[in-house]
Amino acid sequence: MTQSYEQLLRILPSNGDDSSQLSPCEIKQLDKLLASAPYPAAVSIDALKLIQQQRGWVSDACLSILSAYIHVSIADLDSVATFYNLIFRQAVGEIVLHPCDGISCDLMGGVEVRAAISQKLHIEPGETTPDKRFTLIPLPCLGACDKAPVMIASKQVYPHLTVRNIAQLIDELEENKK
Repeated sequence: MTQSYEQLLRILPSNGDDSSQLSPCEIKQLDKLLASAPYPAAVSIDALKLIQQQRGWVSDACLSILSAYIHVSIADLDSVATFYNLIFRQAVGEIVLHPCDGISCDLMGGVEVRAAISQKLHIEPGETTPDKRFTLIPLPCLGACDKAPVMIASKQVYPHLTVRNIAQLIDELEENKK
């Protein structure tokens, strides 16, 4: 039996910050997505991206309330969320670093660049800095092989990275977020 959004709101514990329910803004945007789709599952990716844009990541509670609201099973939404590298199912830092770990980047120094990022931030791939500023998540092939090695951070592609310029780039990204 599938629960309605209203039923789910009654049984989900509220943690005081309204993260266990959709905001009016989210509802408006989801309704717009649903109105333009031939069937609810067609909005799965966009709905997950919308939740992540508002909240930073997609928690289990968010997955449940989104499922109830758009009438797509939790399992189907979770399979979409875990398939796409840019949907985060755990909390991430303010700045997510996505250095490419494809073969072209690796041949052009990507392994060393990723090691320099880890060393500068004192984290390994998949980890977040203790201050919650940075998360390091390498991605396979960013499609910019002619600019290798590359990284995406703050929705921008950074080409021709070197071990020498990575510390300065990270410092600049941190300054731009302040």
